[in-house]
Amino acid sequence: MTDQYLSGLVLTGRRVVVVGGGGVAQRRLPRLLESGAEVDLISPSITPTIEGLLANSSLRWVERGYAAGDLENAWYVVVATDDPVVNDEVSREAEERRIFCVRSDDRSRATAWTPASGQHDNVTIGVLGGGDHRRSAAVRDAILEGLRTGELGARDAAGKRPGVYLVGGGPGDPDLITVRGRRLLAEADVVVADRLAPQQLLDELSPDVELFDAAKLPRGRSAQQEEINRILVEGGRAGKVVVRLKGGDPYVFGRGFEEALACAEAGVPWTVVPGITSSISVPAVAGIPVTHRGVTHEFTVVSGHIPPSHPDSLVNWDALAQLSGTLVLLMAVENLPAITERLIASGRPADTPAAAIADGTLPSQHRVTATLATIAEAIRAEGVGAPAIVVIGNVVDVAATARPEDTPQ
Repeated sequence: MTDQYLSGLVLTGRRVVVVGGGGVAQRRLPRLLESGAEVDLISPSITPTIEGLLANSSLRWVERGYAAGDLENAWYVVVATDDPVVNDEVSREAEERRIFCVRSDDRSRATAWTPASGQHDNVTIGVLGGGDHRRSAAVRDAILEGLRTGELGARDAAGKRPGVYLVGGGPGDPDLITVRGRRLLAEADVVVADRLAPQQLLDELSPDVELFDAAKLPRGRSAQQEEINRILVEGGRAGKVVVRLKGGDPYVFGRGFEEALACAEAGVPWTVVPGITSSISVPAVAGIPVTHRGVTHEFTVVSGHIPPSHPDSLVNWDALAQLSGTLVLLMAVENLPAITERLIASGRPADTPAAAIADGTLPSQHRVTATLATIAEAIRAEGVGAPAIVVIGNVVDVAATARPEDTPQ
């Protein structure tokens, strides 16, 4: 086999034909659709996953087998049937029409190979391993990891995009930040970190990074937020990469959008990088699913930082008490006695299962299980303090049937 000439195809708006509706086609279609190609899929049957892709208007299913002439006006062909005779016929027509053709069954008879590909920012990586796809994938993954960690020059000025990035750090475990969030930390010039952001990630920062601990900024919520906004805007205007590292997700009780508005008003480019919210992930890691078939059809996430009787409360606690699904409370440890009392008084059964998880996803994670009537006293007796997630609902009993063996309790 001669060496291949690796090239990037511009397929936007161009017709691509895929023959076959099995697993190979299922793997190839998403990338083709992402490229903007107009894809005709020719196959008498397709997988359920491909059926789900038909919602994309750029994908058309021709519900039959291949017929001569199907490649007319095509720019690129992928043939992926389990019939070598059909594959040969498609290859022959592609050759006659001078259309590059990928074959899943016999790459030696193809006129194009599909590389193991991946993307980092605006860089696309494609690797051909001489027919060994596992080797190609391994090399691709190593290159992408090098770019993400900065070992392959991700921090050079040409690759950086100045601006403010509102990054969700996840529930606490540093491994649960998104890949993009971790990459941005490696590229950052300035980092403003919440106390609930994964603190271990800060140890990985380059020594020349300006680090601001939001907990040590001027006290008083308004003054502190004004100072955070000032740092973000000032760094963005100076052409720096500024990462605002938050716990959980930036827009879940995190004032993330207030900071976005401050950047927008100052004319500073900003981007939100979603994170894994603790409201779902912490119960999950502790063995509690917030939904479960046949148990609940909804879950509600509520901030408990203001007690039900407070005039500034925006929560309709009486309505919440009438729901039968899962109730997840954030920032509710201090006000939990008043909250549980109000829920019971408004109709939620006092024996509803409840649990509290402190230091979720961290080695110090601790779970307390009780009922709605007793959970406040139970966490007081156990010495549970903030941060903690409180889960109220029958899913807590479901969790008792199966607990992750490797999860700290």
